[in-house]
Amino acid sequence: MNLYLVVILGYAGLLMAVGLWYGRRVSGSVDFFVAGRRLGPGLLFATLLAANIGAGSTMGAAALGYRDGLSAWWWVGSAGIGSIVLAFWVGPRLRRLAEVYDLRTVGDFLEHRYGREVRTLIAALLWVGTLAILAGQIIAMGAVLHAVSGLDPWIGSLVGGIVVTVYFTAGGLLTSVRVNAVQLAVLLTGFLVVSPLVLASVGGLSQVVAETRGIDGYWNFWQGGGSGWFLLAMIAPSFIYSPGILQRVYAARDDRAVRVGVGLNALALLLFAAAPALLGMMARTVAPDLDDHNLALPTVLIETLPPVLGALGLAAIFSAELSSADAILFMLATSLSRDLYARFLRPEAADARLLRVARGAAVAGGAGATALAIVLTSIIEALSIFYTLLSVSLFVPVIVGLYVGRVRTPEAIASIAAGVAVFAAVRLSAGDGGIGRLTPATLGIGAALAATLAVLAVRRPGPAARPSNVGPPEGRA
Repeated sequence: MNLYLVVILGYAGLLMAVGLWYGRRVSGSVDFFVAGRRLGPGLLFATLLAANIGAGSTMGAAALGYRDGLSAWWWVGSAGIGSIVLAFWVGPRLRRLAEVYDLRTVGDFLEHRYGREVRTLIAALLWVGTLAILAGQIIAMGAVLHAVSGLDPWIGSLVGGIVVTVYFTAGGLLTSVRVNAVQLAVLLTGFLVVSPLVLASVGGLSQVVAETRGIDGYWNFWQGGGSGWFLLAMIAPSFIYSPGILQRVYAARDDRAVRVGVGLNALALLLFAAAPALLGMMARTVAPDLDDHNLALPTVLIETLPPVLGALGLAAIFSAELSSADAILFMLATSLSRDLYARFLRPEAADARLLRVARGAAVAGGAGATALAIVLTSIIEALSIFYTLLSVSLFVPVIVGLYVGRVRTPEAIASIAAGVAVFAAVRLSAGDGGIGRLTPATLGIGAALAATLAVLAVRRPGPAARPSNVGPPEGRA
């Protein structure tokens, strides 16, 4: 067994041990779902950044950097821009709602705001999309283990799926925020240490420029190949209202924790965005004929660094994938248990029963996504499905509905149907490139807004919508 594999498997064992240890502290579903609503700025920052830097932000972004060049910055940079909106506008308002009305999932907000029909429709869509993005993280874990040991990718995916399912199932969000702090330390240390060393090993930035200057658009920041500013429409909205992110915002102890914790997360994402893109570009100088672009990041670490440092870098990648995977499993488990089981099947279920169902849903979700990861092959393909589905289906119900009181159930349902239908039609007919400069995500959001305006124009005025802007709970300053 080589050093790389020993380090990664040992690290995986440590994370499971930490998760099982903190899992003993879970006393009820409030701990599992929203960590008792006790997260301060530091823990909120750590758990969000760890969740946001995953397979797409490391191996996926490096694969885009390898293929498209500097414009791959927009894959992670778009997440940072979306996080700014969440920190200062959307997040504090939603946190107050969650505290006043005891909201624990995005489905809770949708039912509070519109009714059970919208909650059910979104939950069904997100179960499909969530499995796809979780599979993307597990694919990346399999790719890392394949690169360092030669194991078949499906075996590596199986190992990664087991690790994240074990430690998350132990305690949900209460466990994840502690494990995420460990993961974030490894992730940031790894990238800060190895990035300058890899650059020095390939001869410096001037050498990378010299060897890639002839590739059309490779050093164009705004657009090159299949990457560029247009990724904003697909990715930024997902980091404003992704269920896994919003439920972490629900767990904040006050508005200041949201503004500071989420804001620092946004700043870190904007700075971090350059690292995987540049590492992918360096990989192109080391292995210019790489067949599988997903392997660009592990390849450049193995080929340019001594084994000990390469192992640190690979542990950082593996850490990023695990932290994002548990955030996604969190979305799936809490939605299945609260939005389906507790709302429709057993509304009278005791808290202990709900906690058992949430843990069972986590196991089922982890197993399903692991099976899907063995079938799919592309990280970016899996993540693109989720990000776009999330953007077109939730933009009107969450963002527009949060600020526009006239938007009610008919508008929400029409926007979801139109957005998803146009996205699916464009993607099936024109692919990820969309039509002209308009991506499937842009066209889907446009269709959702158009459907909302159309229904507003023909629907008679009705009773006022439920409140979406509240002040502090009674008795608080």
